[in-house]
Amino acid sequence: MENKLGYVFSFAVFIMFLIWVLWADKALTVREFEISDIKIPTSFNGFRIAHISDLHNTSFGKDNIKLLEKLRDASPDIIAVTGDIIDSRRTDIAVAEEFITEALKIAPVYYVTGNHESRVTSFDGLLSFMENAGVVVAENKSIRLYRGNASITVCGISDPNFTAGDFQGYEEAVVDTSLGKLTRNEDFTVLLSHHPEFFKLYVQHGFELVLSGHAHGGQFRLPFVGGFIAPGQGPFPEYDSGLYREKGTSMIVSRGLGNSIIPLRFNNRPEIILITLKEEA
Repeated sequence: MENKLGYVFSFAVFIMFLIWVLWADKALTVREFEISDIKIPTSFNGFRIAHISDLHNTSFGKDNIKLLEKLRDASPDIIAVTGDIIDSRRTDIAVAEEFITEALKIAPVYYVTGNHESRVTSFDGLLSFMENAGVVVAENKSIRLYRGNASITVCGISDPNFTAGDFQGYEEAVVDTSLGKLTRNEDFTVLLSHHPEFFKLYVQHGFELVLSGHAHGGQFRLPFVGGFIAPGQGPFPEYDSGLYREKGTSMIVSRGLGNSIIPLRFNNRPEIILITLKEEA
């Protein structure tokens, strides 16, 4: 009898654990950060950036209503999308187009590609759709945003896989070259780049704020350890989630929204990042 009760208890615990994992995999959260810098103008004090990454064709509710509701509630001044809006293994262009259409009703959208876009032949059609809809494709561009006479700059780079292809180890050289070609000024500059593993390069090039994704939070987040594995970084990645600082550069890595090769997350809820810029006194 005791053995049977033990089996029943173990099975109940397993079912509860499974339910929690399945719930958390789609339980959207908003994580907020505040970035202060002497280069942020007074007129941009309180400027809000919603950061979206790694959607991978995922839908949160019908027509992504839950994701869009959280974005509306955040009241961002701009929405930054840092790649992998589609998934190369189960591509659904319509999901991406529907999300972009509704996101543009909330705030201007600034976009750069991820590695999954580089593998999808139909991506050119999606890119044309986004440009025609009014998305600012920030790849290899520097765009100044003005409030009165003051400005900050948003820039981005194309995912290195568009150039590097299957040549492993070549991505870093591509990123370095792309960063060097960006037009720079004295503004506080926000760089959109899918890959967090190149943080040292972002520091070398002197960007004040970098927004990245790609790591999926390490997919499985272990207590007191962090992420378990991430593309481009391997086991126990250094840059998997949250805020990293070195010298004058801050990088915020989103855990992302969707999944790809591994269909489930563990202890790693999908997230919208909300960043508020603050003038440094």
